[in-house]
Amino acid sequence: MLKIRLKRLGAKKSPAYRIIVIEAMTKREGRPVQELGHYNPKTKIMKLDKVTALDWIKKGAQPTDTVKYLIDNCTDEGTLNYKPKTEKKLSKKAVAKLEAEKAANAKAAEEAKAAKAAAAEEAKTKAVEAATVKEAEAPAAVEVPAETVEAPKAEA
Repeated sequence: MLKIRLKRLGAKKSPAYRIIVIEAMTKREGRPVQELGHYNPKTKIMKLDKVTALDWIKKGAQPTDTVKYLIDNCTDEGTLNYKPKTEKKLSKKAVAKLEAEKAANAKAAEEAKAAKAAAAEEAKTKAVEAATVKEAEAPAAVEVPAETVEAPKAEA
């Protein structure tokens, strides 16, 4: 079975790869059936004959996961369509610290909401108490019978 995979070149800690079609049982640096291009992961430079690679896949050659990714993200000219990551990867400690801050902020917001609700409830009860106190302090209207009220006498 044929595989489309990477052949490592370059010095120690400075890899460069060739994208090759090779027999599956052959060692990594063995003689390839065909070379399709090259890829440098440090500089993100790639040159690939995409048409030939897709032709080999139609014939039954199996690409490795990395080569499949490179073929999928390759332009028609054979260069890599690289999208730099916008999100930074955080350490476990930084992630834990961020989650603790979020939890603290959520707790503070919850407490503020509860305090606001309690203040509103207290204001409502004070308003009701004030209304009842006003009613209690107001003098009651006393009805006086009409017979006891004397009419003013007219002086002649």
